[in-house]
Amino acid sequence: MSLKDELHLGADTLGLTLTAAQELLLVHYVELLDKWNKVYNLTAVRETERMVAYHVLDSLAALGSIRGSHILDVGSGGGMPGIPFAVCRPDWQLTLLDANHKKTTFLKQAVIELGLANADVVCERVEAFAPERRFDVITSRAFSELAEFVRLTRHLLADGGEWAALKGVYPDEEIAHLPEDVKVLDVIELKVPGLDADRHLVRLGLA
Repeated sequence: MSLKDELHLGADTLGLTLTAAQELLLVHYVELLDKWNKVYNLTAVRETERMVAYHVLDSLAALGSIRGSHILDVGSGGGMPGIPFAVCRPDWQLTLLDANHKKTTFLKQAVIELGLANADVVCERVEAFAPERRFDVITSRAFSELAEFVRLTRHLLADGGEWAALKGVYPDEEIAHLPEDVKVLDVIELKVPGLDADRHLVRLGLA
């Protein structure tokens, strides 16, 4: 099965309707990730065909549960979930933040090559990041434990905003260690086509 067919089938399974142009952009993103990964070590997944499920569909499984349009992707790394979000929701504004210069070099190139006018890349430590406007949603994928994620990004959350962390197994222990003023809004089990692993989206807000 081609990357495009795998992506199309996976998106259909998730209930997402992508345009042909969006599908081509996501395939190109996987090809860029594969190419740059050989030098920059962006992901432990080495097989191109596995990147579709492990990175693109894994990100897109959370797309319908994101409540906001001005979004920060913390520790974006190879661009997950920020780049798939930006491709599929051109009406959203994404900021991809990472402190690693090699990773942000890749992200900047990917944003240029994919023509993502709605995505900005920032190379900065999250605790030092001071944008003019705070964010509706702060998301991350494999960035840190929930309490640390909240601690490092609290100053970046807009009033009424929320955190949306992509996690593997249900994070009981991490939830138990959240600060008292942080409430769990929802923990959504995600089913990722082509991926036989537990996935959850944890939505958090200030109490």
